[in-house]
Formats: sequence, structure tokens, C-alpha cells
Amino acid sequence: MDIRETRYRVTGMDCAACAAKVETAVSRLAGVERVSVSATAGSMRIGHAADATLLPAMKTQLGKLGYGVFPADGEKLGTKGRGRAHDRDHDHDRGQADIHAHAAGDGQGAWWGKRKGMLTIGCGVALGLAYGIGRLYPPIEWWAFLAALSVGLLPVANRALAAALAGTPFSIETLMTVAAVGAVIIGAAEEAAAVVFLFLVGELLEGVAAGRARAGIQNLASLVPKTAYVERGGAVEEVPAESLSLGAVILVRPGDRIAADGEIVEGDGAIDEAPVTGESVPVRKKAGDGVFAGTINTDAVLRVKVTAAAADNTIARVVKLVEEAQESKAPTERFIDRFSKVYTPGLLALGALVAVLPPLVAGAGWSEWIYKGLAILLIGCPCALVISTPAAIAAALSAGARRGLLIKGGAVLEALSSIDAMALDKTGTLTEGKPKVTDIVAIGRGEANVLSMAAALETGSSHPLALAILDRAKADRVPVPPASVAFALGGRGVAGKIGGKEVFLGSSAAAAERIALSADQLQRIAAFNDEGKSVAVLIAAGEPAAIIAMRDEPRADAQSGLAALRDAGVEPVMLTGDNKRTAAAIAKGLGLPVHAEMLPQDKQRIVRDLQSSGRKVAKVGDGINDAPALAAADVGIAMGGGADVALETADAAVLHGRVGDLAALIELSRRALSNIHQNIAVALGLKAVFLVTTIAGVTGLWPAILADTGATVLVTANAMRMLAWRPHAVRD
Repeated sequence: MDIRETRYRVTGMDCAACAAKVETAVSRLAGVERVSVSATAGSMRIGHAADATLLPAMKTQLGKLGYGVFPADGEKLGTKGRGRAHDRDHDHDRGQADIHAHAAGDGQGAWWGKRKGMLTIGCGVALGLAYGIGRLYPPIEWWAFLAALSVGLLPVANRALAAALAGTPFSIETLMTVAAVGAVIIGAAEEAAAVVFLFLVGELLEGVAAGRARAGIQNLASLVPKTAYVERGGAVEEVPAESLSLGAVILVRPGDRIAADGEIVEGDGAIDEAPVTGESVPVRKKAGDGVFAGTINTDAVLRVKVTAAAADNTIARVVKLVEEAQESKAPTERFIDRFSKVYTPGLLALGALVAVLPPLVAGAGWSEWIYKGLAILLIGCPCALVISTPAAIAAALSAGARRGLLIKGGAVLEALSSIDAMALDKTGTLTEGKPKVTDIVAIGRGEANVLSMAAALETGSSHPLALAILDRAKADRVPVPPASVAFALGGRGVAGKIGGKEVFLGSSAAAAERIALSADQLQRIAAFNDEGKSVAVLIAAGEPAAIIAMRDEPRADAQSGLAALRDAGVEPVMLTGDNKRTAAAIAKGLGLPVHAEMLPQDKQRIVRDLQSSGRKVAKVGDGINDAPALAAADVGIAMGGGADVALETADAAVLHGRVGDLAALIELSRRALSNIHQNIAVALGLKAVFLVTTIAGVTGLWPAILADTGATVLVTANAMRMLAWRPHAVRD
């Protein structure tokens, strides 16, 4: 049978219990093969028969439970055996429209204008009126509280019945309905009305918290301006940002947000990247440098060539990947889900035993023990417990994404906390990925003069070493004269005339064929080679003029980033396909053990060897040759804007290429796990305390529901603290 997968948005879900009800209800519909629901992402994926028409039936079924459902744009995601890359292709089609649909679908606006808010307010007003009527006319007090109770209880009972008919008989609404009806039967209508009101307040707070968690990542999408200024035919025209095509040139004025990922083609200015990367200091960018959508141009007019469509810009990709990550469950969350399925019916049984055993066995008063049994039902509401893990995970994923740390799900977030070894690629991970001029040894001339001649010969070349020389000349602001009759000598260098003098720039071996180099000069060249540097010799008018050394240098934060990893108990090691001499030179400077001249399968083997020694291994890389090792590691981390296959294979990504962000990933994971453990302790601890005090007769219905609502508020507030997380290096 042809199985298709469709993605939907579901509104009104606050916690894992909501997701479980939705999943159970939808799984019972004809044509549905599998269902996966995420309350934190507000989404649902359904595997179904290709010819099944599900939306009308789902709207009816979920509407009874109090949820809304609508398809995400570009809903068809594939057929049997859908892979991650295929999923991404279709999410690409979904684009920005789906991002904004998500926000709209979740019902943006004040809480009091939504259905739950209005019901809570209505119940509160009815309860207040009941208290007033009871004071003014006591004979009808009981009836007044019964009327107030009905305002809140009837919708709750209706949802409980709908959930039972849809396959979830032991829902939170069922516990509340049984407790409230039981309280009325034993004459506690006032307490029943107050308990239902407090239950609605707790639900409302859950909804506000869930919305805030989703908004944490959705706010990123709003960073991209709605319009952009495009240059066409010499005129500037304001157009919708989502309509920008690849290659279009946009004008970005001082103070404007950049409307698309792109490359500066004209201008030199400071870019405030804090909204996207968390970088506190504006970064100086010039022609040829890349910029992110949503960042702010602070001080100069820039012309930027668009390099990514709206659906593919950095922010859109982050939002989509985090949404997908929120749809996957962490091991702790899966355990809590399984536990709650046994916990709720077990709690009903416990409440029944407490209510009937003492009167039957010991002759105790029925009213007193039924009251205690009902209180136990309220104490046991699993709201705080089931929200404890997904709320913290959603907040942590959002906090990381805002700082360029992408984690593809709660399972990866948990796995990162146990990493104790990290295998890092060299080129593009520990180093910048392009050579730089490190040393200029001028011979009989000034440094600026020899750099000027070298740059003149290399003008127009795209060779990495040539670009290194041109970049150094630009950085040092040396004049670059025109070179005449310049031509390349294959594998040897480049020659030409500058100011009428013949000039040659090439390898030391090629230079030695043209002129005799002194022993001191040969010693300098050998020393540079031992440091893993490429050496070029400049000859002018038949005499040696300079020795220029170049190397792909470590990133600026490589030393501090590796130190932060060691401080976190993670031992780094370098794996590279580069030659042993260059690898050893870089590794020595960074204080790293190194494995050089590695093929992709060799890198994978080293990762396996580390794992077999009992280590939990993360592999960090940015290229196609890193993909096998990324897949083999306990956690694969893609570095910077690496190859698509690396990003697809990896479990996490450090979008902005900072080595220090690797330690930040570990820190975020451990902070999130600590937060989850705190939440579970609060949720279960409060329940245990009130369970004992209720059986002992110290507390009753009011404190019972306050304990549940209070635990939910505490757990949610604690989880939301993760939204304000900043890496340790940033805080300092």
C-alpha cells in the first residue's frame, strides 16, 4: 500500500497529555497508519493511505476535544521510507509561509481573548457571584455554587467524554470531573466550584507557557524585514522580501535590517549580528563578505547580492530545523509518557481504595474518606509531570537556535550531556579553511614594497594562495601597481613585469632553479615548511626580494574553545586528511593529539575505536569526507556553513563556526538536563507531600488542586528560565 506522510498544525495543545489525546483520537480514524504529535511544536505528522481524505474527520474529532487542526503548506512529505533529506526538500517548498502560518494558527493575541481565557474568566466571575449570593441569601448558597461549578465543569466534562469516546478514558479531564461530581455528592459544592476554577487557571497558565515556548523560536522569523529595496535599471524599488530572487542586488541603508542572506558587493560597514548569533560587538564586513538575513547594518550604505531565497535563508532554516527537532522526543520524555499512561489509571484505583477501604475494613466515616479519595485524584493530576520535560527541551532548543546552536531534537540534547570525547576536523573546523599570509621576510627592500609586487602579479588569480596575498595587501592597504606581460608557469609560479623590471613569484624549488638562495634563506624556508606553511619566493630583477609564508591558520577562538571543552570534561582530538607535517604543526600549537592523512573511512574507524574504549564521542566536521564519521558518532556536529551532506548527517550544527560554541553546546545540554531533573523533582515531590498530608487529614480539596496548579506553574517557570540561557563565555 502506498503510504504518504502529511504534516498538520494543531492548535490548543499545552502539554504531552494533550498530544497523547490527539494522537489516540487521530490513530482511530480510517486510513491512518501512524501518528506522531508534538505539543511543543504544535504539529502532527500522519502516515496514511494515499487516497485517504482525513481533514474533515480530524476537524470533527479534534474539535470535540478542544483542538483545532489545519494542514501545513507543502503538506505532502513523501512515501514509504521517507528519508531526512527528502523531508527537508519538501520543507523547503513550505518556506516562510508555513512559519507565519504556525504563528497565526497558534492564535496570537492576549490570553483573555482566547477560548480558554474566556472560560476561566467566566468561571471566576460565576464563583465570585456565588460567594456574594451566599452572603446575601444563605438558603440558596449551595445552588449558587452548583451553578458556578457548572460554568466551568460542563466544558471539562464534555472534553472528558469526548476523550473517552476517542480512546483516552483516563484523561486529566476525567480525574477533574470525577472529583468535582464526587465533591457535590458529599455536599462540598463550594470546594468543587473553587477546584474547577483553579484547574482552569492551571490550564490557562500551561497554554500561556506553551505559547511562549513556541514564540521563542518564532520570534526569529520576525527578525527578517517584510520588504527590501532592490536596484533595477538604475532605480530603487521597494518589494516584498519573500519575492527576492537569487542574484538580485538590494540596497541596505544604515539602521536597516538585512532582508536576505547575501554577499556584500559594495560598501564597508559594521553589522550587528546579535539578533541572530548573540555576538555582542558589531562585525566589520566588506565587499565579498557574507551577511545573514535579520542582522542590522549600523553605519554605511551597503549593496548586497542575494545568495539564498526567503525559504532558504539562515533564519528560515533555523526555524524549520528547530520545529522538526521539537517533534522528536527525548528518552526522558518518552519515559514520562509511558509512565503517565500507567500513572493516571493507577491513581484512580488508589483514590477508590482510599475512599472505600477504611469505611469497609475499619468502620471509618464514609464522607471523610470519600473526601480524601477525591483529594488524591486532584493531587495526582499529572499536568506538572508531563510538562516538566518537553517545556524545558523546547526552551533549550529555542535558546540554542537564537545563538546559532542547532540541536535536532530532545534525544540529541540529552546525548550531548554525556559526551566526554570530541573528534574535530582541521580544515574549516579548527582552522578558517583558507590560507593567510603569516610571515613576510623582505630581502633588501621594504615589506610594503615586496607585498605590493607580489599582489600585482597575483591580481586576477583565484588560487587560494594568491587570494591570501591579495587579502594581505588589501588589509595592509599597500598600493598594487599594474603588472604587464604577466603569465602563469604551471605548477611553478607566476611571472611578469612591474615598472619595467622582471618579477617572479613561485615555489622555493622553482625559485632555486632561477637564482642561488643563500644558506640563511634556505634555512628560513625549511623552518617555515616544518611549521606546515606553504612558501613562495619573490624574485625581482634577478635577485631574491622576499620569502612569503602562508598557512590555513587556527580560528581566533580555537585555543580558548578547546580549553573550554577540557574544562567541561571533554577530551578533544584532531582528525584530518591533511599531510602529517601541516597537521602536526597546527595540532602542536593547539595542544591536541592528531591523526593525519585520514580517509573518510579512517575517520569513522577512529570514532569507533574511541567508542569501543567506553567513550561517548562527538564528531565535528564541515565537509563531505566527514559524513561517515558524523553518522557513526554518538553525536555528529556540523561546523559553520558546511556541505549540505554534513548538515543532513549531523545531529547538531554550530552555524557560526566558532570553536567556543562546541563547549556552549555541551553546557546548554547539561543545563537543560539539570532543569528537567529539577522539574521532575518538584512535580513528584509536591505530590508526595500532599498525598501524605491528605491521607493524614491535614489537607483537602483546595490545597490538593493548588498543589497541582502550583507545581505546574513552578515547573513551567523553571523551564522558561532556559529561554534566557547564554553561554558561559558570553556571560563573562
